[in-house]
Amino acid sequence: MPSASMPAKAPIVRDIVLIGGGHSHVGVLMRFAMQPEPGVRLTVICRDTDTPYSGMLPGYVAGHYTFDDVHIDLRRLCQFAGARFYRDQVIDIDRGQRRVICAERPAVDYDLLSINIGSTPRLSHIDGIGDPESADAPVVAVKPISTFQQRWLSLLERARSAERPLDIVLVGGGAGGVELLLAIQQRLATELPATLAPNLTLITRGQRLLPTHSPEVSEALATTLHERGIQVHFGEEITAVESSTTSSQRQLISASGSHHPADEAIWVTRAGGARWLEKTGLSLDEDGFLKVRDTLQTLEDDAIFAAGDIAHQVNHPREKAGVFAVRQSRPLADNLRRAVRGESLHPYIPQSRWLALISTGDRDAIASRGNLGLVSPWLRPWLWRWKDHIDRQFMARFNELPSMEDAADTGGLAGLQQRISAAWQALKGGDGRLHPRLTAELDEQEAHQALSALAMRCGGCGAKVGASVLSRALQSLAPRENPDVLVGLHAPDDAAIVRVPEGQALVHSVDFFRAFIDDPYLFGRIAANHALGDLYAMGATPHTATAVATVPQGIERKVEPLVRELMQGATEVLNEAGCTLVGGHTGEGQELALGFALNGLVEESLAGVTCKGGMQPGEVLILTKAIGTGTLLAAHARLEARGRWIDAALESMQQSSQQAANILRAHQASASTDVTGFGLLGHLVEMTRASGVDAELEIDALPILDGAEDCVARGVVSSLQPANLRLKRALKDQAGVIDHPRYPLLFDPQTAGGLLASVPAGEAESCLAALKAAGYHASAIIGRILPQGDALAPISIKR
Repeated sequence: MPSASMPAKAPIVRDIVLIGGGHSHVGVLMRFAMQPEPGVRLTVICRDTDTPYSGMLPGYVAGHYTFDDVHIDLRRLCQFAGARFYRDQVIDIDRGQRRVICAERPAVDYDLLSINIGSTPRLSHIDGIGDPESADAPVVAVKPISTFQQRWLSLLERARSAERPLDIVLVGGGAGGVELLLAIQQRLATELPATLAPNLTLITRGQRLLPTHSPEVSEALATTLHERGIQVHFGEEITAVESSTTSSQRQLISASGSHHPADEAIWVTRAGGARWLEKTGLSLDEDGFLKVRDTLQTLEDDAIFAAGDIAHQVNHPREKAGVFAVRQSRPLADNLRRAVRGESLHPYIPQSRWLALISTGDRDAIASRGNLGLVSPWLRPWLWRWKDHIDRQFMARFNELPSMEDAADTGGLAGLQQRISAAWQALKGGDGRLHPRLTAELDEQEAHQALSALAMRCGGCGAKVGASVLSRALQSLAPRENPDVLVGLHAPDDAAIVRVPEGQALVHSVDFFRAFIDDPYLFGRIAANHALGDLYAMGATPHTATAVATVPQGIERKVEPLVRELMQGATEVLNEAGCTLVGGHTGEGQELALGFALNGLVEESLAGVTCKGGMQPGEVLILTKAIGTGTLLAAHARLEARGRWIDAALESMQQSSQQAANILRAHQASASTDVTGFGLLGHLVEMTRASGVDAELEIDALPILDGAEDCVARGVVSSLQPANLRLKRALKDQAGVIDHPRYPLLFDPQTAGGLLASVPAGEAESCLAALKAAGYHASAIIGRILPQGDALAPISIKR
């Protein structure tokens, strides 16, 4: 129980939302991690979990770096900084309501907003291109880098399997284009025989390469391209792309009428701002970039900031270079902090000259700064090592983070406990009142709410969420219509009244757990999906649901959107399942939590019901989802999981088991259960005991989520794992498998796990094929049912 002097968490009174995971924003996250702002919550919205560092992209293409070397794990960095991470794409901003509109999730409220999304290709003026970001586009732009990276891997595979040299054309004569083409040449020269070396061409509308750099640098790189056998065409502007109907090759057509054959065409020309910015009413320059003042605020809206490539600083225009985005992180973080405090903002004036270290693909580089250049061949290896050192040092700041355990034990970056204490004292103020710098824009009622949240909270009905907050949050929900619901969610009554259809019997289930991710919408979806699993396992059709939730205390305008997002995610899943939300209860708690009491329907005769006790010897065990969520979520909490592992786990947890249950029943499944807290072994033991049989598991056949084996190998397990380990006595041959890397995952507790079912052997392969066709790609045959033996242990493991 929290003490009266310091509760577990201070209330949120301000929201700063960061759109994009560019170089400026990762710097902002790190600065707020080092010095949290009391009462302020950061939320990052980005479509990519792994955000690339553009300065190392050529080295990645050349083969000098791995994927992880050149990407910042944004989900992990957000976790470290105490920021929420929403993986989605922004499509608009409602400036009147101060909301960010997303493609796949509810709108996100903000008090301050910052945009750092880089640039996007502007190729609509070229005939025949279509959408350059689509997978089958005839050309690919280097921005966004995530799209280019997938296309590059595909090109690499094509080059390896090609029967003739490929024609690769790059359009753009700036530093980025030259660097990238030299990297491509280097990589393919090391991977392909000389007879399959590609024909590389660079096309630029300029009369020389790198027009913003010194002639010395331009000439040096032109010489390097010539020495590497790369053709360069100056003064040509591509106006059209013609695709062939009989081959993968296309023709790039210039304004002069020249044709250039290309198996792959890469654009590294000047890009522009995202098209959705045109709807915001914010001032844009001729290329669609946001115009900003020296404070990095947009011209029309003091609450919206921008940095990096997407920003055009009107008083100090600069070319698009990563160095400016990196340098802007500090003034951006400082001005966001000043703005949220109600203090005056400081101007930022970027340097007029900067150092560029341009790699030549082969672990050499040249240096350029203003009218100066270092291009001597004997200097180039040293310059590459200098660039490599700078780049690796930059990336280490964001990727080599201490685990949460280490940070708590040793003080970490600033000491997690000390930071919480300092933030609490700063928020509370010396006289016990809310700090005035955070109350400048709070009305009197909100100030009272914030002060109330600082104090010890009431219990009993005093801990309910306010009626006005709840009614407004639930107003937007649209639970599915159900004629059996006589009194439901939006009626002002004390309980729901639901009719049970004639000939049907009710199946009751309940589930409840606290949030394990910082996205309430996503948590709502997973919590509902997890709860529904019990009904699917029994063969029941979902009918009605009652929700119970706890939400952290705070001011109403911060609590309301949290409840709205939480319940919108849950309602969407319930509606998709044909289940009607009929009511619930919401109260205050230190942590966000959600659960459901569910009712399902089955035939009164129990026909089609699949209980745990129906397994028969000779049947085959099928598991419909991969396991590993327990260790992955534990590793996520400790900052020891890669963000893409968590992405995949969240996708799995959101996949409904409804269709899988129908497929299993269609293939005469005799018994099933959903794999959740007791882990795979625990739930299988329940089934064997209820059925009076034994079972054999093929441990190498188990479907495993990416990263799960890595996590358990490092000793990272769920807090429930020790209790589940007691079931090891159910294994007949434990000594023979205890050293297997997948052994700990037998006990791993699952959230929204798959269905475990036994089906007749003759149905197994067709059942598995149907599951995979329905999207359960991880489903697998994992064992078989045996007659009950004399040994007390019912489970044997086959390696």
